[in-house]
Amino acid sequence: MVTINYVLFESAVGFAIFDVKHQADAVGLELPEVKESIKSLDKFGKMVQLRSFNPWTSAQHGLEAINLISEGIMPEFLKQTLELNLPQTSGKKSKIVLGVTDKRLAGEISAAFPGVQCEAADTSEVVAALLRGIRVHASKLLKGLQEGDINRAQLGLGHAYSRAKVKFSVHKNDNHIIQGIATLDALDKGINQGAMRVREWYGWHFPELIRIVSDNGTYAKLVCAIGNKQTLSDESVDDLANLLGQDQDKAEAIVQAAKVSMGQDISEMDLNMVKDLASNVSQMADYRRILSESLDKKMGEVAPNLQVILGTPVAARLISHAGSLTNLSKYPASTVQILGAEKALFRALKTKGATPKYGLLYQSSFIGRAGPKIKGRISRYLANKCSIASRIDNFSENPTARFGEVMREQLEQRLEWYATGAKPMKNTDAMSKAIKAVMDDEGDMDIDAEMIDRPAAASAPTPSKEKKKDKKDKKEKKDKKRKSVGAEDVSMVDADADGEKKKKKKRKSMP
Repeated sequence: MVTINYVLFESAVGFAIFDVKHQADAVGLELPEVKESIKSLDKFGKMVQLRSFNPWTSAQHGLEAINLISEGIMPEFLKQTLELNLPQTSGKKSKIVLGVTDKRLAGEISAAFPGVQCEAADTSEVVAALLRGIRVHASKLLKGLQEGDINRAQLGLGHAYSRAKVKFSVHKNDNHIIQGIATLDALDKGINQGAMRVREWYGWHFPELIRIVSDNGTYAKLVCAIGNKQTLSDESVDDLANLLGQDQDKAEAIVQAAKVSMGQDISEMDLNMVKDLASNVSQMADYRRILSESLDKKMGEVAPNLQVILGTPVAARLISHAGSLTNLSKYPASTVQILGAEKALFRALKTKGATPKYGLLYQSSFIGRAGPKIKGRISRYLANKCSIASRIDNFSENPTARFGEVMREQLEQRLEWYATGAKPMKNTDAMSKAIKAVMDDEGDMDIDAEMIDRPAAASAPTPSKEKKKDKKDKKEKKDKKRKSVGAEDVSMVDADADGEKKKKKKRKSMP
């Protein structure tokens, strides 16, 4: 068992360091007597003693320190506090043990202070119990505080910390997409279930309407407009046509079907109930359309290239499943390919079966158009393009869909190559084409010309070409030397060279 010497307490009012006088082991912490002693200030005050308490100089100072700690970075203020209050030690045997809350901060402190060994509350039950007791009795253990100071500081710092996280969150645009696609899926489920109830309920009265109108939203609107089928007449054709997008043929078919309908009569109370349900389904269908248009617009601002390649629903689901566009841009193409098929992947690894070839990407039109034998190849190629597009969308300052358009063209050419053997576009040519299109759109000539002339750069001399060039230069020098001397001198030079070669061979053959 590791003996804890000191405990670092990070509070809303500042940093505090406590000396640990007595501690129980992990087994003893489960005893009722030990738990009661931690709750009692008189008994717990004998276990720890305040060594140093350094409050924040201002609320902004505390917010900056807490932000650094949340990222696993040790603030300079904390470093100075530890340097002043922890004893200086040297050597592995004389290390002191410091209990902290966060294991990432523990690694930072251990790296900055070689003589300090940190134990985090995540891995040590003793440290967690000590910090819990200090947190309970902090208002009495920390000197110079009045009643309620810690609670007020916690409330203010919590609001400031949350406000800063929301304001400066890099995922704030992605959150709207994630919530939008989740709402869209929920609406689809609700509309389908509600429309099914309306069809079955109203179908007893007017069963022929189901065969004429198949769209759920339109069917619900027609139920609200028609009501009792016996009220339909030839004069109702224009009103029905307005609901059907000026389709006069369908409107006339509905009127004719109502005249010869085999459905049973319906009471006024039941009809009102069906119409109320149909009205709710119709409203949800209208809201779904508005939300879908808003999501299209939002995707065009946040991830235009990914939207062009996959379409809005699939691209939004991919971002939602990854958690954010930043997370998606960090994934390799192999992870993007099976994103959404984690259960199948782990099941295949457990049973040593075939791993899945695609996850959410299966909903893409490119996978549907590919033949059965090349679906895996197209899925891998599509995941590669999606990975590139997500990185461009995430790290570009000015969103543009030009790269997505070029990569979609590459995907089309890849499908054609599998079908007919036509040679697809190279990546260097595709990127050059996209960059030129961006320059034409924005008129920005500050883009690095090296990126555009990459095919020319590919023809630069390689190391093998440089070696051949050096050999050629040496041969030319030797020929010039031979021309500058007589024939006898040339024979002497050759003889000397042969002698040197024989000496080298003799040295190599010696044991």
